[in-house]
Amino acid sequence: MLFGRSVLLIVGGGVAAYKSIELVRLIGKAGGRVTPVLTRAGAEFVTPLSLAAIAGAKAYRELFDLTDEAEMGHIQLSRAADLVVVAPATADLMAKVANGHADDLASTLLLATDKRVLLAPAMNVRMWLHPAVTRNVATLAADGALFVGPGEGEMACGEFGPGRMAEPAQILAAIEAALGAAPAVAGGGPLAGRHVLVTSGPTHEPIDPVRYIANRSSGRQGAAIAEALARRGARVSFVTGPAEAPRPAGCEVHEVETAVEMLAAAEAALPADAAVFAAAVADWRVVSASGSKMKKDGSGAPPRLELVENPDILKAIARRNEGRPRLVVGFAAETDDVLANAAAKRLRKGCDWLVANDVSPATGIMGGTENAAILITEAGAEAWPRLSKVETAERLADRIAQALA
Repeated sequence: MLFGRSVLLIVGGGVAAYKSIELVRLIGKAGGRVTPVLTRAGAEFVTPLSLAAIAGAKAYRELFDLTDEAEMGHIQLSRAADLVVVAPATADLMAKVANGHADDLASTLLLATDKRVLLAPAMNVRMWLHPAVTRNVATLAADGALFVGPGEGEMACGEFGPGRMAEPAQILAAIEAALGAAPAVAGGGPLAGRHVLVTSGPTHEPIDPVRYIANRSSGRQGAAIAEALARRGARVSFVTGPAEAPRPAGCEVHEVETAVEMLAAAEAALPADAAVFAAAVADWRVVSASGSKMKKDGSGAPPRLELVENPDILKAIARRNEGRPRLVVGFAAETDDVLANAAAKRLRKGCDWLVANDVSPATGIMGGTENAAILITEAGAEAWPRLSKVETAERLADRIAQALA
């Protein structure tokens, strides 16, 4: 937690600036205080009023502002916080600091501060891989700057690769670590001494070396749940398929590809006090994947794929006779009759709780940053409001902590 700690948050100009709103909220929820600073380009994406309203503090923009300088000079502003965070850290802003330029408030603060600086880069993949950016990042790291991200995934421009800004929950974890307030994995918290297994992301079932069967899943919800549990003191075994979401901080991460591998990793992680199965496991796999790329034969006929059902990981763990976690939580992505189908699935699988999601196209939830969950237990169904996946994770982690108390 960040009780009483202060963060100077510099918001650079980039599409990822919208995530700064959620980051400010998370820092506040963790007990920290935020003083926002916007670059001129950043103010094109996020308004000073929005940041100030969420932070509960004035948002600063201009270096040559007589009122701001009278209230708090830029030197004092640069040193009043416990940590300086730049999110998003654009290529331009990092270049200024790496080369000692100070032509606006943000770059001046970064050169004048005597506190640690945490950068969350965000830019197009080609920019991130450019030699000039690579040099600047190396210079900043050598000067003592900390980095979180970037992650890999689809860009706003449509390209794919490294350059996506880390998610707010991941940045929060990096802030806590930088301030020595990392998740209480080895200390206190309502889940201290508890071990929780979390599965996340899709599985990829190979057809040949370049093709596979999979469900759509970003892995964001599972990663957020793992981090929320870790922040409450749990030791978290995080088993993930090839997801685009950043891996959660403070967790034991186990990377897998297929459903068979995920089941083996989940069983190897037992015993556990609780298990949360948020992964979108492919239901089927090819009986015999081709060792080389399958070619068209010119006939126009598609190849025949013989499929076999994958192991049911949730059911396998929930119905164990020995070593079953005290609390088993499943997830159900439904498009029709959500409540009825999910309630039937809970009984069929044998899990204690089931979190149902309406992922019909109209909701925009699949692959997005929000969730509209229904928690189904033996006592009945509880519909939660539409929340960010981080907020959904926090709520679920609190319920798990209560159940294991």
